[in-house]
Amino acid sequence: MKINDVKIVLASGSPRRIEMLQKDGADSVIIKPGCEENLNTELTPQQAVMSLALRKNLWVLDSMPEDLRAEDCLVLSADTVVVYDGKIIGKPEDEEDAFRILSMLRGKEHYVCSGACITRTSTGTKYVFAESTTVKFKDYSDEEIRSYIATGEPMDKAGAYAIQGGFAPYIEYTEGNMDNVIGFPYKTIKEIISKW
Repeated sequence: MKINDVKIVLASGSPRRIEMLQKDGADSVIIKPGCEENLNTELTPQQAVMSLALRKNLWVLDSMPEDLRAEDCLVLSADTVVVYDGKIIGKPEDEEDAFRILSMLRGKEHYVCSGACITRTSTGTKYVFAESTTVKFKDYSDEEIRSYIATGEPMDKAGAYAIQGGFAPYIEYTEGNMDNVIGFPYKTIKEIISKW
């Protein structure tokens, strides 16, 4: 099966995830999950993002309109965290928090972990997985951090940056799937679907 062979229900309001599906020409419906999105800190980062991706998926499955439920659909959900020194770094609370996060990550490696859940409505088949990508930041200045924060871009991003946006010049290297860092392990999702 290919992603274009079936209707996709994207359990997300993320513009980046929506754009990835649109670029691929997928027939998609967007349903933003209304469930709690708090992470279980007693789990590993991989378990935490898989758990939240599953929670979002189940919420959307329960909320789908009857006409959509009757179709053969794939419900896709995902969640992403930045992990440094074994700790999950979420979205910044304010500009000072964004500065603290970007200062802490300066010149260092961290990894981005995305969990995803795929459900086929006609069979009830579910697949939940997590994927990690290593990211190394350059040694940028305090002034460069302040300039980036002033754009407003980091305020709703895990780890306070968007790798595909204004922060791209400050990335030294990545190891692993880039789409995973953007917040949607789309390449892997398509590989899994192709085996169904």
